Amino acid sequence: MTQGIEARVEAAQPAAARSSAGAWIVERWLWLGVGGVTAAAAAFLFHQLMAWPPHEDETLALFVGRDSLPGVVEHVTRDRGGAPLHFLVAWAVAHLGFGLGGLRLASAAFALGSLPLVALLGRRLAGPIVALVATALFASSWLFLFHGVYGRMYSLFLFCSLACTLALLKALERGGRGRWALWVLAALLTVATHPYGILLLGGQAAFVLLAHRERLRDATLAGSAVVVLGIPFWLTDLVLADRFDVGVGGGGKKLGGPEAIARYLWRSAGDASAGWWPVTLAAVLGAAAGVVFLRREARAFVLCLFGVTVAAFVLARMGGSASPESRHLIFLAPLFAIALATAIVRVGRRAPLLAMVVVTALVVVDVAWAWHRTAPLFEWEPDARQAARAEAETWLAATSRPDDVLFGYEPLYLGAWERNRSFPTTVVPRADPQLALRTIERAGRLGRGVWVLDASERNNIRPRLEIDYRLPTPEATFEVRVFGPFLVIRTRQPVLTPKTFLYDAARALLVGQQLGIGDADINLQTVVRAERVRRGYGPSLRSDSSNSR
Repeated sequence: MTQGIEARVEAAQPAAARSSAGAWIVERWLWLGVGGVTAAAAAFLFHQLMAWPPHEDETLALFVGRDSLPGVVEHVTRDRGGAPLHFLVAWAVAHLGFGLGGLRLASAAFALGSLPLVALLGRRLAGPIVALVATALFASSWLFLFHGVYGRMYSLFLFCSLACTLALLKALERGGRGRWALWVLAALLTVATHPYGILLLGGQAAFVLLAHRERLRDATLAGSAVVVLGIPFWLTDLVLADRFDVGVGGGGKKLGGPEAIARYLWRSAGDASAGWWPVTLAAVLGAAAGVVFLRREARAFVLCLFGVTVAAFVLARMGGSASPESRHLIFLAPLFAIALATAIVRVGRRAPLLAMVVVTALVVVDVAWAWHRTAPLFEWEPDARQAARAEAETWLAATSRPDDVLFGYEPLYLGAWERNRSFPTTVVPRADPQLALRTIERAGRLGRGVWVLDASERNNIRPRLEIDYRLPTPEATFEVRVFGPFLVIRTRQPVLTPKTFLYDAARALLVGQQLGIGDADINLQTVVRAERVRRGYGPSLRSDSSNSR
């Protein structure tokens, strides 16, 4: 009899263990799923971290960041404008001895850290199933995959905007000084990361007025603190707005009417899902249906954020140098995914298998679009270009002088700096005539001028992996080296004065025009307009380039 009891007890122990394990999984299934999605995303981002070729905007961030901390702050607040937090991250990366890999690692970390926040927001707005589906959809989008690698501020902006949103919802739910103080901190970090953070805060303000007037007093006090403490950020945003010719009143060369705004929002929806129009249309219709299915408060929140953003574009005046891109709306992409996931889950109540097929298909198509949109992110930079780039960077690192004057934030300069930390520090921005002139005037005695022409850029007339050898005129003034698709042009002697540098720059960039380099026209325009300003003909028109300002 004792043996029978012992046998029953022994048989019951594995059953109890299985029951306990099953209960543990049931209790934590959402975070197990989110953990799986995050692990898959991490595997991709870390494996492909250096697949996409270095970009000039990454060079810009690290070259600004290699200055002293006061120098970085002065450069951002006085010359460049915009949100400074990204440049402070780049400063930390540079002064810790890292380079492009460190900057991209930081970007990947913020992107991966955003996925649990997407799940938290989805659970709060629509429930745990929607949260998991939305996280999977967002993690497979081009917006997430590309900006998880791209060493700029967009994954940091995503992380801060999600933290700000969650902090607001918690403060509205339970109140308390500590929760409102946390929202103030998150809001300041958001606007310190990107000027479009003001659109997020505007949408949140509209939501409080519409759905939470009982918290209006606390929200007003917290909002006033953001307004006052954020004054340094508003001032830097004004500097950026002046450089990009952005104001109020509607119209302008960019987003100058309802049709242009609708096209921009359509492209952004495509990059948050898949940009082939049938898929984009299905995603937009699904997200619209999902908004209808959301609970009243959640629906109000989503509509306030989208509505304020659209209203801001209607009221804004954007000149030709402004370049609104889908990445600027990355703070709305999680809401788009949550709305779309809500519609899919609603379908899944009656047809679970169909919903699973739809989610799987969307994930596959989203990744396919990311591959189509930015093939090097998946396929890596061609071997021949990598070898030529390394050779050119090594030559520049070995032969440059500290007083050389570099034109544009060319990625070759970044590689050379990683090899030689005493690489020249004077870089003339290629798309802002007035800032270009100020840069060379402040530099004092100018060394040799350096220019890089890249025949492999996608915006060239005919991208190719080899470039012709060609000397600017007068030939005795310049030396030229060819490295695969890269033509490196350098003056033989120091240019000494801004006038000489601008003259030599024009001669070098005329070679770019002759070789069909896509940015040569814009760069030459910058040089000509900078010379006009130098000669006292007044402020110049701004460039239309969207890169590395």
